[in-house]
Amino acid sequence: MQLFLISGLSGSGKSVALNMLEDSGYYCVDNLPADLLDTLVQHLRHAGYSNIAVSIDVRSANSVQRLPSLLQQIKRQEVDVHVLFLDAQTETLVKRFSETRRLHPLNEAAFLENGKQERTLLECVRLERELLAAISDIGHHIDTTELNANALRTWIKQFTKVDRARLTLLFQSFGFKRGIPLDADLVFDVRCLPNPHYSPELRPLTGRDTAVSEFLEKSSDAQDMFGDIRDFLERWLPCLVADNRSYLTVAIGCTGGQHRSVYLAEKLARHFGPQQQVLVRHRELA
Repeated sequence: MQLFLISGLSGSGKSVALNMLEDSGYYCVDNLPADLLDTLVQHLRHAGYSNIAVSIDVRSANSVQRLPSLLQQIKRQEVDVHVLFLDAQTETLVKRFSETRRLHPLNEAAFLENGKQERTLLECVRLERELLAAISDIGHHIDTTELNANALRTWIKQFTKVDRARLTLLFQSFGFKRGIPLDADLVFDVRCLPNPHYSPELRPLTGRDTAVSEFLEKSSDAQDMFGDIRDFLERWLPCLVADNRSYLTVAIGCTGGQHRSVYLAEKLARHFGPQQQVLVRHRELA
């Protein structure tokens, strides 16, 4: 049996993720109390289901803190468990709730102390982040701050297809002007490199276009930057593999996330592709 567990901050896209998995043939359950996860898995296994997806989040109250130990117990039953944690910047989550006028789960009566007035939306998001801190690193982390629903669906499809028995090296380009990705394990700043943006011919293109690649291939600084990042990863990847990590997200950032970071992410992916399980994501192009 294969179990996909979806968790994360309210408003980060958990419903999009669960709907995508349902469309892909998974038996899906939303808002399951964490303490019922093992019972559900056993029931669905006996019923003949092989692929299930479950969403568990802060609505499970205190039981959500027990998720790590519950998942270890389920893994011992020879269930292939994959965890996806969705996140977004606090300001983005507040904006999403404000636009939809939905009530945040932590403002519902069950989560308010006796006599306590409703929390502000900002207080709810900050409290939820604190309550979920213990489980935010137990699976693959995706920052949805700058993602639309279609891009998130695409990224989750990639997530479902990789071999979890091997480390996945994920190269992600981004633009510093929109913030550092929350899901980055390593961040490299390449804003010091020559910028194709200042060439009228190259400005509308991206780092995946031949003309931009040729421009940066001629830069000794760009090639030195590539070599330094490559050498760093080759030096430390064996240690990360030995640490039983499933994912390593390497974020490459330039100013706008269109040219230099995209070029280096693609080039690093081509270099490590024959040796590692590699994914490439371009946040600003998504």
